[in-house]
Amino acid sequence: MKTLNKVLRYMKRYIPLLVISLLLATITVAMTLYFPILTGDALDLIVQKGAVDFVGIMAIAKKAIVVIIISAVSQWVMNVCNNKMTYHMVMDIRKDAFEKIERLPLRYIDGKPHGDIVSRIIADVDTFAEGLLLGFTQLFSGAATIVGTLLFMLLLDVKITLVVVVLTPISLFVASFIAKKTYSMFQLQSKTKGEQTALINEMIENQKVVQAFCHEDEVQEEFEEINQRLEKYALNATFFSSLVNPSTRFVNSLVYAAVGVFGALSAILGGITVGQLSCFLSYANQYTKPFNEISGVVTELQNALACAARIFELIEEEAEEPDAKDAYVLEQADGSVSIDGVSFSYTPEQELIEDFNLQVRPGQRVAIVGPTGCGKTTFINLLMRFYDVKDGSISLGEEGEMHDVMSMTRKSLRSNYGMVLQETWLKKGTIRENICMGKPDATEEEMIAAAKAAYAHSFIKRLPQGYDTQISEDGGNLSQGQKQLLCIARVMLCLPPMLILDEATSSIDTRTEIKIQKAFLTMMQGRTSFIVAHRLSTIREADVILVMKEGKIIEQGTHEELLAQKGFYAELYNSQFATV
Repeated sequence: MKTLNKVLRYMKRYIPLLVISLLLATITVAMTLYFPILTGDALDLIVQKGAVDFVGIMAIAKKAIVVIIISAVSQWVMNVCNNKMTYHMVMDIRKDAFEKIERLPLRYIDGKPHGDIVSRIIADVDTFAEGLLLGFTQLFSGAATIVGTLLFMLLLDVKITLVVVVLTPISLFVASFIAKKTYSMFQLQSKTKGEQTALINEMIENQKVVQAFCHEDEVQEEFEEINQRLEKYALNATFFSSLVNPSTRFVNSLVYAAVGVFGALSAILGGITVGQLSCFLSYANQYTKPFNEISGVVTELQNALACAARIFELIEEEAEEPDAKDAYVLEQADGSVSIDGVSFSYTPEQELIEDFNLQVRPGQRVAIVGPTGCGKTTFINLLMRFYDVKDGSISLGEEGEMHDVMSMTRKSLRSNYGMVLQETWLKKGTIRENICMGKPDATEEEMIAAAKAAYAHSFIKRLPQGYDTQISEDGGNLSQGQKQLLCIARVMLCLPPMLILDEATSSIDTRTEIKIQKAFLTMMQGRTSFIVAHRLSTIREADVILVMKEGKIIEQGTHEELLAQKGFYAELYNSQFATV
């Protein structure tokens, strides 16, 4: 019921279409129910031998043609309304789900299988749409048919109608009992589908690694285990749902037989005519038919609501705390950064960064080194506010005045940083679109200059369409080094006042790296730069090197000063360059 209430909230936006659909369903049902009366009247005109009223039958036939046309047109327009209502609602739900992804904190994206999130927005929404459309199409007309048929039968004979009404609850009880059983099965089926999609997505993205480590058999076993569970849940869901139709058909057959017996007795006793008996049998069939349809709809709706519950779970996930209405807009940072007593951890039980302090002057090149897991990338995440600090504060300067990053808009904060990561990301589109992502209004000359500065121009010109060459998702048809050069060109085109380079040349050959390092030196002139590096040879020229260990700065100074201290940095450096 909670999920159904959420669906109804989306339906409120389309009340006019709903009203029109209900009105047309009523007209369609009224015409459908009026037709047996015409048939019964025609039957009464030909009961006696040699006394067929052809004139009366022709008049009835003309009425029947009009009734059929009105019914057909009403049903067609009703289906158009139902389709519009369904797919507009689906569009709204998908839009809200995708918007929520854009506003979700990174901890949610990092902590969930990406394939499962994709499955919710694509597969679950599609299943929900199918069930909803079936519901609109058959539920309205089915309910109207049941009510209308009862009214018409009451007008013909109350006693026979009571027989129908007394037997009806049996069908409802059977359908309700089975529907409750199917919902949990469909819920498990939908959840397992998401799990399967997540595994497939993960394996496709990392197929090279799987094959390189000969892990195909293990992956196949994992897939088989999930697939078998999905088969089990799907079979159970199908089994329970398939019981609904034959069970209700059996009850409905009892209703039809009862009407036939009581109607025949009433006709023999002169209570009703043969034509009216024909009407009753037709109505009994029409009255029970919607129960079969509705029972099928209920099954589909159970599946649809199970999928909808997963979608709404995503939509209702707690979003990233929005910027305050009076949040400060950082126009042009001067490059000074103040970090005071910052503490942060991804999980409460495992501390990572504790009491972190750092003062950075404008234009300084700050290198960050340390063993894996010491908090280097986490520090970058905090600078960009991908994650918020637990304690302490990070402040940026503008025109000599410091501003806490928590008090400024995320967009203005991030627009003052240029970021090149070890993990490259390119969107599906042209080379031009990827380079100009941060500056869409850049001129051709500016774009080419940025590409030349990043040493990407030469390989781009060798591509089939140059800068207009289409690349696949995440640049799949480019080498890792080429993708990284494009990411560097993207930042060089924007040139914001502060730079973050997280292993920015890790996938580039040594010769090109030397050129890129020269380009970086030019790019970093007058700009505050944070350089995360494992290869210590790339940071010798840094103004200050921060040596991190277990979330704390344990050493700080220039390359020469740190070597002279003969501490942890000296150990790291000598481990890379010591001669055997």
